[in-house]
Amino acid sequence: MSQSPAHFRNQISTLTDDGKSRKWIYPRVVKGKLYKYRSAVSYFFLALLFAAPFIKINGEQLVLLNVLERKFVFFGIIFWPQDFYLFVLALLTFMVFIVLFTVVFGRVFCGWACPQTIFLEMVFRKIEIWIEGDQIKRKKLDEGPLTANKIFKKGLKHGIYLFLSFFIANIFLAYIIGTAQLVKIITEPVSQHLSGFISISVFTLVFYLVFSRMRELVCTVVCPYGRLQGVLLDNQSIIVAYDYERGEPRAKRVKGVENQAGDCIDCKLCVDVCPTGIDIRNGTQMECVNCTACIDACDMVMEKIDRPTRLIGFKSEDEIKNKKAFQINKRVYAYAAVLGVLITVLSYLLITRSDVKTTILRAGGTLYQLRDKEKEVSNLYNAELINKTNSSIKFEIIADDPAAKIQYIQKQDSIAYGGVAKLTFFVILPQKEIKKYKTTIKFKLMANGKVADHFETTFIGPPNE
Repeated sequence: MSQSPAHFRNQISTLTDDGKSRKWIYPRVVKGKLYKYRSAVSYFFLALLFAAPFIKINGEQLVLLNVLERKFVFFGIIFWPQDFYLFVLALLTFMVFIVLFTVVFGRVFCGWACPQTIFLEMVFRKIEIWIEGDQIKRKKLDEGPLTANKIFKKGLKHGIYLFLSFFIANIFLAYIIGTAQLVKIITEPVSQHLSGFISISVFTLVFYLVFSRMRELVCTVVCPYGRLQGVLLDNQSIIVAYDYERGEPRAKRVKGVENQAGDCIDCKLCVDVCPTGIDIRNGTQMECVNCTACIDACDMVMEKIDRPTRLIGFKSEDEIKNKKAFQINKRVYAYAAVLGVLITVLSYLLITRSDVKTTILRAGGTLYQLRDKEKEVSNLYNAELINKTNSSIKFEIIADDPAAKIQYIQKQDSIAYGGVAKLTFFVILPQKEIKKYKTTIKFKLMANGKVADHFETTFIGPPNE
């Protein structure tokens, strides 16, 4: 594919040649067209990320993942443990979508939408450049002696990093315990919320280490998504790639001399700007996050030497090698079909999801009871009602059959927010209405004047002869 050494895949780009120590990366920033687009996308996601816990819909925050109380909220819709199957199905749908997106477009999500990349490149890296200077100055500062200037710059940078990590930790915790509880932790004495204070401290330390020390190792070593590329990508996948057919052989340009080599002048600017330290000219690599920094850098060089841009660009292997345009293959159709089925099923379940979940069972160890004086038959039932709404509700159970009567032993006519109501009652039918031993009886649950749920059970009794 290229003239690069074949052993590049045997070594991580962030390790020294002997493999004994880490090679710190000082990526150069080239503010090309794609960088500006990526910045706009990143700022949008940052704004959404910070604002989401404070945006209220139907009295609930936009997104809440309260694992402790097993309460999940998405766009104002509450999901309780009884809706776990919906959560699993939604997660499966999202995973299939990511797989389909990766098969077609590679790892674009990592470079453009992943919180790790957005925070590192658009927040922490910019602070570092603002304080320490460009890549050359940052490297000289790290390798230089410990001076007052170095102590000041490093202290200022890491102080800001800690403050930002603390702020991010608070926002992160708001997604888990809710903004109301977070405000209590912040405003009330630490002694009353010791576990919350410890959680914020731990998250602060984790975020600080991730963005100050681990950095690109999160993408190249920790994150499993990059390793999926090996099985998800094929020759038709559109990824950030180097056009080796056009670029090779590499050679420097000499003014006044006709160029006999490829368009690549081996300036290594694409390597200098890479946040994971790879050489994209070696081909598709697990470490590539598709951030498009190398595209901007190479386009800038191509414009200077008066050659067409996109020597590095969004291309597939077939497009480079065989000059074939992108075509949807059978694998893409298969993933799309599975995704379509999952979205349809999930949409149906969400639309038909009731505000109150009702479970009704016959009382254990009982059959039917004859009421000879009234010539009636009764069955004893236990019912459990779970309120899935974001407020308390008043309810009433009504049988669809007007001949059926309900006689409560244990009655409750309201359910608290997120609460459960347990009822015990007789269902009574005139014996003349019973046509067979087992009869299906349907009910509707009225909550706040509206039908909140439909449910049914089996009524047993001697048939009227």
